[in-house]
Amino acid sequence: MKSLLKTLTETFAPSGYEDAVRKIIQKEVKPYADEIRVDAMGSLIVRKKPTAAVKNSKRIMLAAHMDEIGVIVSHVDKNGYVRFASNGGVFGRYTLGARIRFMNGVTGVVGFDKLESVDQAPSLSKMYIDVGATSRSNCPVKVGDFGAFERSYMEMGNRLVAKSMDDRAGVVVLIETLKSIKATPHDLYFVFTTQEEVGTRGAGTAAFSIDPEIGIAIDVTGTGDTPASLKMSMELGKGPCVKVRDPGMLADLRVVEWMASTAEKAKLPYQREVLLVGSTDARAIQVTRAGVMAGALSIPCRYIHSASEMVDYDDLKNSVKLLTAMLSRPVSF
Repeated sequence: MKSLLKTLTETFAPSGYEDAVRKIIQKEVKPYADEIRVDAMGSLIVRKKPTAAVKNSKRIMLAAHMDEIGVIVSHVDKNGYVRFASNGGVFGRYTLGARIRFMNGVTGVVGFDKLESVDQAPSLSKMYIDVGATSRSNCPVKVGDFGAFERSYMEMGNRLVAKSMDDRAGVVVLIETLKSIKATPHDLYFVFTTQEEVGTRGAGTAAFSIDPEIGIAIDVTGTGDTPASLKMSMELGKGPCVKVRDPGMLADLRVVEWMASTAEKAKLPYQREVLLVGSTDARAIQVTRAGVMAGALSIPCRYIHSASEMVDYDDLKNSVKLLTAMLSRPVSF
């Protein structure tokens, strides 16, 4: 799992440009899939058919997004400095000094006009990317070019750190779950979605096509275990989180109970999640067509939307175990 996660996180795939990471995922899942297709939005839809007909068989969609946050060039000045806008939730506090890689392979360093206060990060409008150019004419990027953080994967004991853990951590959990399921009573759709970071767009169109009875997003969630953090209960190393609420959705109570009771029966650690900021693909799945019973399995993650997002390896392994246990048996609702 670690080697695959390294490959996935170091692959360049900002929102709208997920092709490279999709090719890696497609190669991994092909031996385990009954059907594979790519929809018009670029989401990869992998179907695993039920191995036996049972009374409570469900059509279940599981979604993890392939895209990562990034930037887009909005202006190049006469001296070759690149101004940029965010493509997804890029925050000023994480961006100063960051290295950016563009689609054409060019790299640059984020600088700033001046600091009004040494204790505050400037807004993105006060930042620029230095790509080594000396004029507009020799600048190797142009308006409309996309970029993303450039940072290598590393391991700190049981803690794994990389850019784009949001949501390549969810992607690797979904891949490993597909590999581990030997038999299922359900019609399963493993969906690797596009453009989540700019409005959960790929999940909405994929869900409309699949028309699932149950939808589950697999994504990262913020933690409350760092100094002076938001007062949230989620912690690294304490197990996957069963989402109850975030600002974009209220999880279906039947799905919450299904996830929690399965974890308890399997003696797997889990946490209950009330997220105070952000949302997931489950928001879009829930309101598709006439509505879908939806929830989310969340992986605790520190420093979300930075170039050094941190997860715990045991949380990844227990996420796979929990999803495998859930999807290998009939549900009771």
